[in-house]
Amino acid sequence: MRHFDFAPLYRSTIGFDRLAQLFDSASGLESEGGYPPYNIERVAENEYRITMAVAGFTEDEINIEVKDTSLLVKGEKKAEDAERQYLHRGIAGRSFERRFQLADFVEVKGAGLKDGLLSVDLQRNIPERMKPRTIAITNGTTSSTETKQLAN
Repeated sequence: MRHFDFAPLYRSTIGFDRLAQLFDSASGLESEGGYPPYNIERVAENEYRITMAVAGFTEDEINIEVKDTSLLVKGEKKAEDAERQYLHRGIAGRSFERRFQLADFVEVKGAGLKDGLLSVDLQRNIPERMKPRTIAITNGTTSSTETKQLAN
C-alpha cells in the first residue's frame, strides 16, 4: 500500500483535509472481503445505483443507514429452523456489513429488494451557489442611483 504525504496540499488549499481521510478509510474498506458481491453504476449524470446480491435475505433482515458521508448496509440473518437438515449448504446466509463513502452532496433516494438484488439509488444534488453561472458585464458606467449616492 502506498502512503501519501498531503502536507504540501494543506499549505496551499482549504477544505481538502477530508481527502486524506478518504484515502485512509478506503484502504480499510478493502479488507472487508467480497461478501456480498456488489456493483456500482452511473445511471445518469448525477444519479448512481449500488446493487448488492443478497439472496436469501428479506427486507426486515437488511438495514440501510446514512450518517454524514457514510452509507452502511447491514444484513443479519434470523435464526433458522433447527429441524432443517442440510446435506450441502452452498448458499451463504451469513451476516454482513458493507460501508460506502459518499461524496459531498450525494444523497440516498431510496432502496428496493427484488429477485435477491438490493438496489440503493443515490443522487448528487449540487447547490445552486455551486453550479456554474454567467456574470453580466456592464459598460463601466454607474447607474443613476449609484451616482446620486456618490454625490451625497
